[in-house]
Parts: sequence; C-alpha cells; structure tokens
Amino acid sequence: MSSGIRFDGVTVSYDGHVVLDALDLTVAPGEVMALLGPSGSGKTTALRAVAGFVRPAAGRVFLGDRDVTALPPHRRGIGMVVQQYALFPHMRVEDNVAFGLKARRTARDEIRGRVAEALELTGMAAYARRYPRELSGGQQQRVAIARALAIRPGVLLLDEPLSALDARLRSGMLAELARLHRELPDVSILYVTHDQVEALTLADRIAVMDSARLQACGTPRELYRAPADEFTASFVGNANLLPVTVRPGGVTFVGTGLEVDTMGAAPGARATLCVRPHLIGLGDGPNRLSGTVREIQWRGSTHRLYVEIDGHRVMADLRELRNPPALGDPVSLHFSPEDAVVLTAGVGDD
Repeated sequence: MSSGIRFDGVTVSYDGHVVLDALDLTVAPGEVMALLGPSGSGKTTALRAVAGFVRPAAGRVFLGDRDVTALPPHRRGIGMVVQQYALFPHMRVEDNVAFGLKARRTARDEIRGRVAEALELTGMAAYARRYPRELSGGQQQRVAIARALAIRPGVLLLDEPLSALDARLRSGMLAELARLHRELPDVSILYVTHDQVEALTLADRIAVMDSARLQACGTPRELYRAPADEFTASFVGNANLLPVTVRPGGVTFVGTGLEVDTMGAAPGARATLCVRPHLIGLGDGPNRLSGTVREIQWRGSTHRLYVEIDGHRVMADLRELRNPPALGDPVSLHFSPEDAVVLTAGVGDD
C-alpha cells in the first residue's frame, strides 16, 4: 500500500462553514505526524479527509503518489483506530482482527497468518479466543490497533486513541505505540490528539491546528523550545507569556530590564516573552524578578509556585522544596537568557 500523506490546499465546509481551511501538509513515509489542537480546530476533519469520510470542497489528498480525493474509504488501503475501539462485541478477538481481511476477500490461510502476526505485534496473542467484554480498556484498544495493522496499511490513522483510557493505561499504551512505530518503520502515522504529552512523546513532527487552520509545524523540540507564536507556545507545553517591550540588548517587563535574545525585533516594539515554568529558578540569579506567592501546588517531585508580579501571574516548576515559601511571602525568581524566547508574531500595537 502507498505510504506518505499529502494535503494539497484541502478545504472542507459544512453548510457553508469552513472547518478546514486550505491545509497544505506532507507526512513523509514512515513518519509519525501528530495533529494537535483544541476541539473544533480542524484536526479530526483533516484525518477524516484522508480516510475518505469527508469530501473536500477544494484541494486534493494524496497517499504516496496516488490522488485519492475521489476514492471511497474501502479503496484507500488505510488502517484506522478511533477512541471508542469500535470492536464487534459478538466476535472473538481473532475474528475482530480478521474482519478487514475478510472484507477484502483475502485467502483463508493468509488471514490466519496475518491475524497471528498482528496479535503478536500488539501483545494480544494470548487473548485471541476472548470476547471484547472479557478485556480491559487497554487490551481492547490493542485489538483495535491489531485489526488496523492486519491489512498491512501504508498509512495508519489514529483518532484520539487513548482518550478513553485512564492515566496509567494511557502511559502504557504510549510506550506500546512508540514500540510499534519502531517495528513498523515504513508505515506513516497520522495521530490526532489534544493531549500535549501524547504529541511530544510519539510524534516525529507536530502540526498545531487552531480555528480550522494550520498554525505551526515542526519537531517537538522546535515547537517547544522556539515556538513561532503565542498559541503554539501555550498549546505545546506550559508557558509563561509575559508582555514586554523590546529595548537594545533585551526587553523590559513591568519596569525591569531583562537580558534575552530579541530575535531581531526593533527597539520599542511590543512583544511577548515566553519562558517555560521548569526553567525558572527560585532566589537570586540572572534576569531576577520579584513578586508575591499567590498559590502553591505540591506535585510529588515538584512544587508549582504561582507568583504575582505587578498584576501578572508567573508559574515556576521547582524540584520538591524542603521548605517551600508560604502564601503571601515575597520571593525572587530568575531565568537564564538562553531559556527565553521573544515572540513578536500576532502582537498588537494598541
């Protein structure tokens, strides 16, 4: 089957309302691309356009070199897993996994071998004779993945596949999906999620979606360490976004001069300073800011402090403190110049 996905100006509308706006995006053969964004951002619509469940109003969808825009879903050779598993309750595990192969009229002997292969790959070989009701949520999701893999697709679509699982099962399934990716290096995966951790953990690249449009695309490290705009900074990991004014050699925040790379912004320009909470320290240091503790959250290995600085709330994630400050205490925070990013895109002038 063809590997790789290309959206060429794909637009999807419902009753005249644009839900996906001129999407241009390429998923390379063997790549995991996460579509990350809030509800209504267009990410699931993009996946459904690849699957063939929605027809673009404009643009084309390619799988490999094939233009599949007009092809029905069953002729695209795609594997798909959704969040609610969609297993047939009256069928045993092995029959659920064989369903797509039987629909394609695959030879019986080949079906037997492919089902065994897919169940082995997903760690479910010992459960072949069970019914879905006899499995945990995580096990049911593995069966759904095995069913998608049994047809040996060049493209695997995952639509919020872990959202119905609890935190412990989700963590385990993330590890399993990462292992599957290593063992299936030629399969292109399009992974829809609103969960930042899933995207950062699994994806080779992340496409950030908002308001029906692609906002940014890059590796997890690129988007996390050097986001292009405020939306990307806030949606890919936690971020402090502070209004600043550019000055020679740095920026000014609430009257305090800070030394950072201004990324070529002109002095006097308004901008936003992005600093990740875990890169902020407590006490004296470079780029020192003083404020008042307004909230403390103990998170086991860390304390999260919310510090008010002249009406602005700053988050600091600190290694567990033996003697954390109390609410209302004055504290000093600091961060290194190389740990901040100045964002100018989308910043207004008023």
